[in-house]
Amino acid sequence: MELVVAGVAGLGGLLVGGVLNILADDLPTRARVRLPHYPDGSPRPPKAWLGLSAFALGKREGPPAVPVNPADEASPSPPHSNRLSWRHPLLELATGLAFAGLTLAFADEPALWAWYVYVAILLLITVIDIEHRLILFAVILPSCVFAVVVAAIAPTDGRTFEEYLLGGAVGFLLFFAMFLGGVAFSTLTRNEEIAFGFGDVMLAALSGLMLGWRGFIFAALITVFAGAVGAVLYMVGRAIIGRYRRFTPLPYGPYMVLGTLVMLLFREEVQDLLRSNYY
Repeated sequence: MELVVAGVAGLGGLLVGGVLNILADDLPTRARVRLPHYPDGSPRPPKAWLGLSAFALGKREGPPAVPVNPADEASPSPPHSNRLSWRHPLLELATGLAFAGLTLAFADEPALWAWYVYVAILLLITVIDIEHRLILFAVILPSCVFAVVVAAIAPTDGRTFEEYLLGGAVGFLLFFAMFLGGVAFSTLTRNEEIAFGFGDVMLAALSGLMLGWRGFIFAALITVFAGAVGAVLYMVGRAIIGRYRRFTPLPYGPYMVLGTLVMLLFREEVQDLLRSNYY
């Protein structure tokens, strides 16, 4: 029976992944959110609304997109790709597997319904940040409101509503200080790109609202260490291929998402590990 429930949750996750793909396609460009479409905006047939079905049924590519050359309409530019990216099926698979895994591993969790939503939100934030280096207020602000509602009606492990609100405040203030430091560093180095954006500050506030202030402190530590490892690997990889450039800003959101997920799903395990090392 548990496998059946997990399977249903996984199928629901696939559909949610399809919705996340729609949002990831349209929100970063501030376009009106529409039904699934190809990169040039042409509509996808209903059987290709999911990335998985589009790939499986040979509907990955839409009609050739031919940009018009205003200087010479008789000699249009060559057509460019109108294909769906691999992100579409991969995000749907990731969401489906995440929902099924949550159902199997945390069946007794009273706030499991909220965790589904949290995971979907964090996946959407990660995809948009990786693809566009943006953390959108259109995603963060409604998510913060949802987190406050969850904290009020479904607190976990006896944590108080005030602890969650304090977590949001701690997350905002701590990462706002880091944001100001990034602005100062960019000014001193005369680098136009700011390494740490205000969207990261809002994501930290969301993380605090999800976890409470105690959980957020550990999530922030995980974020910093994971970000440092990721930055080192990036620099080494770029140096090996001879394309390293100093002060290149990297998306920080995925590391914050990692820290948040670890503390959301494995809070007790992390605390037990720290206690065992301490004693």
